[in-house]
Amino acid sequence: MRVGFIGAGRMGRPMVSRLVTAGHDVQVLGRTAEKRSDLERLGAEAVRGAVEAGAQADVVVLCVFSDEQVQQVCLRGGLLSAMPPGSALVVHTTASPKTIDALAARADGIAVVDAAVSGGPHDIAAGRLTLFVGGADDAVQRVRPVLRCYGDPVLHVGPTGAGQKVKLVNNALFAGQLGLLVESIRLGARLGVPESTLLSALVQGSASGRVLSLVAAGGSVASFIEVAGEFVAKDVAVVRGMAEELGGDLGALDDVINATGAAERA
Repeated sequence: MRVGFIGAGRMGRPMVSRLVTAGHDVQVLGRTAEKRSDLERLGAEAVRGAVEAGAQADVVVLCVFSDEQVQQVCLRGGLLSAMPPGSALVVHTTASPKTIDALAARADGIAVVDAAVSGGPHDIAAGRLTLFVGGADDAVQRVRPVLRCYGDPVLHVGPTGAGQKVKLVNNALFAGQLGLLVESIRLGARLGVPESTLLSALVQGSASGRVLSLVAAGGSVASFIEVAGEFVAKDVAVVRGMAEELGGDLGALDDVINATGAAERA
């Protein structure tokens, strides 16, 4: 399959590698000569622009950082207009469902599939990235061979936009659990238990879970937030905005998420 790829960074680069290994013909955007050289060593064809990456593609995969970048590339940058009729756009970036709706409204003859991700580069390299996928049944089936190169499970959670909604709830809960862990570490400190001791012990107890395991592997809450805090904060801002648009807030989740923010600022 001819795959155009935009956003070959921390998450996107291992996706490109998996796609090439699976035998897909991958054209990927590289903005610098050094980046293009690196991508070509993976076996992809490096191009200089997003429009060039998408012009001949059966599927275009977008893995940029922010909602604003999705809009810039697809709407203002002309990617959607350049894609051939019958092709499909896969959005891995965590974006507002409103942005996905805007893409679908502008995508004349092009299927839009939002495939929000849960996991990291190591999951992509192992082919076990979790994907929350929104889109029409036939569109999801068409892009599934691409997604299965690095995604397992590939979860079709509803129509276009549903993948983003599930991801945003997931990340709000993730941030809330991280906030609870921050408060638990503070409690341990008041009781005289070092953070390293507490993390090593808790992963063996009934309080263990995905967040605790990730933090324990990194050695401390601070080191984990240093690596992942920017990504979590970005997604929490989007889901807070959605809640406000619906006339509400995140309720009890907000209280514990705020603890994460306090730890990040400390």
